Amino acid sequence: MAYKRQIGRLPIVPADAKVHNVVCHYCIVGCGYHAYTWDTNHQGGTAPDQNVFGVDLSQQQEAETPAWYSPSMYNIVKQDGKDVHIVIKPDRDCVVNSGLGSIRGARMAEMSFSRQRNTQLQRLTDPMVWRYGQMQPTSWDDALDLVARVTAAVIKEQGDDGVFVSAFDHGGAGGGYENTWGTGKLYFGAMKVKNIRIHNRPAYNSEVHATRDMGVGELNNCYEDAELADTIMVVGANPLETQTNYFLNHWIPNLRGTSTEKKNKELPGEPHEPVRVIIVDPRRTVTVNACEVEAGKERVLHLAINSGTDLALFNALVTHIADQGWTDKDFIAASTNGFDKALAANRTTLEQAAEITGLTVDQIKQAAAWIAEPKDGKRRRTMFAYEKGLIWGNDNYRTNGSLVNLALATGNIGRPGGGCVRLGGHQEGYSRPSDAHVGRPAAYVDQLLIEGKGGVHHIWGCDHYKTTLNAHQFKRRYKERTDMVKDAMSSVPYGERQATVDAIVGAVGKGGLFSVDVDIIPTKIGQASHVWLPAATSGEMNLTSMNGERRMRLTERYMDPPGQSMPDCLIAARLANHLERVFREAGDNAVADQFKGFDWQTEEDAFMDGYHQHEKGGEFVTYARLRAMGTNGFQEPATGLGETEPLAAGTSTGEPGEVLGGPAIEGARGKEPVQKAAPTNAGSPPEPAAGTERIIGTKRLYADGKFNKEDGKAVFAETQWRGLQAAGKQEEKDKFSFLINNGRTNHVWQSAYLDQQNELVMDRWPYPFIEMNPADMAELSLNQGDLVEVYNDNGATQAAVYPTPTAKRKETFMLFAFPTGVQGNVVSPGVNEFIIPNYKQTWANIRKISDAPEGMKHLSFKSQEYQVV
Repeated sequence: MAYKRQIGRLPIVPADAKVHNVVCHYCIVGCGYHAYTWDTNHQGGTAPDQNVFGVDLSQQQEAETPAWYSPSMYNIVKQDGKDVHIVIKPDRDCVVNSGLGSIRGARMAEMSFSRQRNTQLQRLTDPMVWRYGQMQPTSWDDALDLVARVTAAVIKEQGDDGVFVSAFDHGGAGGGYENTWGTGKLYFGAMKVKNIRIHNRPAYNSEVHATRDMGVGELNNCYEDAELADTIMVVGANPLETQTNYFLNHWIPNLRGTSTEKKNKELPGEPHEPVRVIIVDPRRTVTVNACEVEAGKERVLHLAINSGTDLALFNALVTHIADQGWTDKDFIAASTNGFDKALAANRTTLEQAAEITGLTVDQIKQAAAWIAEPKDGKRRRTMFAYEKGLIWGNDNYRTNGSLVNLALATGNIGRPGGGCVRLGGHQEGYSRPSDAHVGRPAAYVDQLLIEGKGGVHHIWGCDHYKTTLNAHQFKRRYKERTDMVKDAMSSVPYGERQATVDAIVGAVGKGGLFSVDVDIIPTKIGQASHVWLPAATSGEMNLTSMNGERRMRLTERYMDPPGQSMPDCLIAARLANHLERVFREAGDNAVADQFKGFDWQTEEDAFMDGYHQHEKGGEFVTYARLRAMGTNGFQEPATGLGETEPLAAGTSTGEPGEVLGGPAIEGARGKEPVQKAAPTNAGSPPEPAAGTERIIGTKRLYADGKFNKEDGKAVFAETQWRGLQAAGKQEEKDKFSFLINNGRTNHVWQSAYLDQQNELVMDRWPYPFIEMNPADMAELSLNQGDLVEVYNDNGATQAAVYPTPTAKRKETFMLFAFPTGVQGNVVSPGVNEFIIPNYKQTWANIRKISDAPEGMKHLSFKSQEYQVV
């Protein structure tokens, strides 16, 4: 049946409700919200002085009134041990989203832990240890003592290399500057662990090595640039689906031609043309459709390339633009090195590129003109945006470099309306000591685990049963190794600690693996683990992170974490305390001393020890200042402190004195500009105390033409085409019939780790969809919703068929990392030279398993493209 929330009436938020600053912890956009909390024995009234909105609620409200919230924005949670109502609704004064809420962020309240309303009850509430043949609750001291003793024993026998770690490196849910510093200080400071991998890939590395090696940080522009651009080029990304409110609030005004006023203000005297959009993607996405609807088909160029051939396209574009004399010669001379050498090395003709990419010469010419042909003698402003289709695709390093080459050659980095930026998945919140000891290339951790290496595995907020390549083999070997330890633990008939540790270490010596999983829920990989440590998440702790335009904010703690769960940074600190004690008891004082400095009592202690002391501009950033700056925060890096008076609503931190937003949000919700609600004191966070300084940030990186190289100049890269680079990919393509492209959908957050017990999401997607051309379905005797097996030499998985007439023949698109059908099962172990996985170029065969299961029969299979009548 269709999902129902079973809420007939919502309470009115009283005027004296507590108000907390909140940043949506899901996607990278980082929309601003406010959380309102108040005692369950109290609610507001309809009179203006009785409700937080300050309006007469006895009267019918206008459409899209700010004095409204939906059932998904409501819950009952614990705050300081007491039941409180909570409403988490979008902040209209946040310049990121201007009051818009996505299907993910606008459900933060109902996705909170609540015994009163039975939401997210799968959350871990106590430390758990494998005992008596199953996971059993225990105390923190008991669990951490076991982890510390086993870890110390492995270090004594194998050194730090015997400790394997999987850890998040992001912000938002489960991450943040506090938590990455906590885990980083433990594994890179107290220890020198080099066998470490990141949450979504099998090694510890950057997904954007090339752009960084060229001296260009990957998040270098601001969201406003999408409104100022003459051309937007999107590569391997689907922003309407996966960066929804960035697209709606900042791209749509330019697509509709309603950002002229902003262009005139920011770029006085420059000629303005309607924006053009180039989308490089083998698949016709909902973003292609939306751009055509909003801008007109004549201003949208969809380059449906052969999968994995982006590099040849970019090389040809740079070659043609240079041949036409459209490069930015002054910028190249002043701010870059190596252009002529790279141009010669990468030279690719239009004909060569057409043959490789499957495009026509005319399409590539048109793209080049839209990117770089001058307008009335003025340079064209082009914004380049890319994501997983490039990052996790063929020859990742060189392809990334070739796109940055294109942006540099046309002078589109560090200038309004430009940028060469990744669109991102989650927010960023990386703060760790140096990882130089890890080396480059970093260790291929998942392969080493398959080979039997390592003795103890600490997992932080990861589930590589779902988010790794070669997942089928990984799961099989991981279970074999961890089962050896479970059997050894079960062989100890009593609770004597040393006997248990000896049994575990004995099993490790025979190839076993001791696994510790730190997470907020029981995970797929956690089923193989021996210890579960319950973590708190955003809103259950104070958490800082930055979004895709480097906008840093503080999400304030607005509820208690479930049971005994605590922030990751404090778990890391407690583990360090136990390791220090265990080593000191053994007389290894020199090793014990390495674990000093973890005396944090709060997450703010971790923040001050980490970000505040070690990050660029961090000395200006404190919780108090971030609280005062609300949901607009500042754009990193901080450069100083500004005025001391309280900030007005809508004040940016991009540049001194700059105010973003203004009286209208152009085209964010409809064809006409939508007026902002007048700022009111009702429902706003408390005014900052007099004397609170404002943090001054950086609107765009490289605005001065100086890049991240010793001489301040960016470096062009040599990026020759070399076919399908990862080992075995070409052979796989030749052997199997279907491309199994993959990615996300709007409903599902990342690997669906929170969604597995959420009726809304699981009602819509009980199985991962696989989009197929109806003609391919007919050949395989498939109907909509049928369950199919996707298989190749790497493994097999399952999916439900979604008819998609716009799909190319023999090219499919499958939901990535979904728990009821893991696409990574069929992804080969092939990586690039820096151990970046190629998830995208995967080929397999498809066969029918069954007619549509019961959970699929009620679903709609209509086109997800939208139309405006």
